[in-house]
Amino acid sequence: MKTLVVMRHAKAEQSGASDIERQLTDRGLVDATEAGQWLANRGIEPDQALVSEAVRAQQTWEAVNDGGGWDLEATSNDALYEAGTETALDLVRETDELIRTLVVVGHNPTIASLAALLDDGEGDDEASTEVTLGFPTSALAVFSYDGDWEDLDEASASVVAYHVGRG
Repeated sequence: MKTLVVMRHAKAEQSGASDIERQLTDRGLVDATEAGQWLANRGIEPDQALVSEAVRAQQTWEAVNDGGGWDLEATSNDALYEAGTETALDLVRETDELIRTLVVVGHNPTIASLAALLDDGEGDDEASTEVTLGFPTSALAVFSYDGDWEDLDEASASVVAYHVGRG
């Protein structure tokens, strides 16, 4: 079994020198740290973190990483910044088979639609409902997946948990 965590970046400033350079707010840092603690408290420890190159996504991962007590450097991906749902799914499919737990940190609407696309309806009913109701900043969905990353497809993973980081 593999674990996939799909996460939207934490709360960011409304403006920056450019969109890609927008930074997290103080609340965003606290929320992302709490999300990492939540993951760690459930025994979820990532082997890889695929993170958008946007500053706010990078900062989200750093705070999640700190909150979880891990020391895992992000795999930055410039394609994830502007990726649509299918492109994001393709990026996940490129994950090395030795990776058991993958965290993806990106942007809406892509992250929300990716989570909805993957859900096979066989997991936790409440978590699955939460995924469809919205994906606010610091939201994450945890999926269980029994297969090879390259075969990940629509309705092929079970949502086992949903959480919104709020410190």
